[in-house]
Amino acid sequence: MSASREWDLSDQPFARLRQELEVPGHRVVGLLPIGSTEPHGPHLPLRTDVIISEEAARRAAHRLAARGRRAWVLPAVPYSVTDFSRGFAGAIGLSKETSRALVAEVCLAALENGFAAICLVNSHLEPDHLAALREAAELASSRSGRPVLFPDKTQRRWAAGLTAEFRSGACHAGRYETSLVMAAEPGLVDHASRRALPAVDISIGKKIKEGARTFLEAGGTLAYFGDPAAATGQEGEETFEALAAMVETAVLEGLP
Repeated sequence: MSASREWDLSDQPFARLRQELEVPGHRVVGLLPIGSTEPHGPHLPLRTDVIISEEAARRAAHRLAARGRRAWVLPAVPYSVTDFSRGFAGAIGLSKETSRALVAEVCLAALENGFAAICLVNSHLEPDHLAALREAAELASSRSGRPVLFPDKTQRRWAAGLTAEFRSGACHAGRYETSLVMAAEPGLVDHASRRALPAVDISIGKKIKEGARTFLEAGGTLAYFGDPAAATGQEGEETFEALAAMVETAVLEGLP
């Protein structure tokens, strides 16, 4: 079940945010969902990564509130590098340089509003995209003097708490991501298509190391890897709790 939008900044009037940011000693955190606009198999929407990031951020905001830490979910960044989706309709991407500049400037603008820190909540795993986020976080943090946190789920520390399919690398629009969308926005999943899809047991991570530069080169002829037919909403719920805990931990460690 999708988390409430109670802490979605875009749903609030500016006066409420100003009031929160001006409380003495009240260090408010901005959670920035980041995704992409690209194909996720025949069964998931183009904004799959954004859906996952927004839902993880909302759940993290609720977890942080329970600990006395206020966090607002910023409007999502829905575009980034999507070079691996070349050849498929719906892939709308940016260059690495543009993506880095976009994320850095959004973070700086949010920090100028008075946020004590920004945490990037990302669900798009393309290598150049991840590099752009790391560089953007470092740039915004150095310029502002405030933390810009990035718990990168591809790092072993964070990946250890996620599913076996995710760790295998065969996880683009497969069981892992399909389960998450089923938990957050079940009406956007084409279940008839999903159930008919055979498993594609190809690790996109290994294919990248071997030189593949697109989904097609890696063997993803329908823009998915993994086993979407095995997805369940229950697995999605459990995975969202792990993702929210990841963000919560990053914030508590980065802004004690």
